[in-house]
Amino acid sequence: MVAYEIYWHDPVKGYELIGVLPERRKNPARITERSIINWGSKFFGKSLDLNGIFILQLKADKNTGKTSRHTPLFITQSRISNANSY
Repeated sequence: MVAYEIYWHDPVKGYELIGVLPERRKNPARITERSIINWGSKFFGKSLDLNGIFILQLKADKNTGKTSRHTPLFITQSRISNANSY
């Protein structure tokens, strides 16, 4: 199972984990970096500053609940904006 850890940058405390969202979509074509950021924004609040967050993709074993980040995928708003400008 795939899940996403969402971190927010607090100017005083640094990066803090604000939550974990499990991936539930069955169609991989619907899973984009933009859709993951939008989902985090909807779930954790519209006031979430998208420029101050980053998302780590991880895999969770359904049987044990252990998570791993063998090849982490870092998703940031600025990375998506830069990719769209090409």
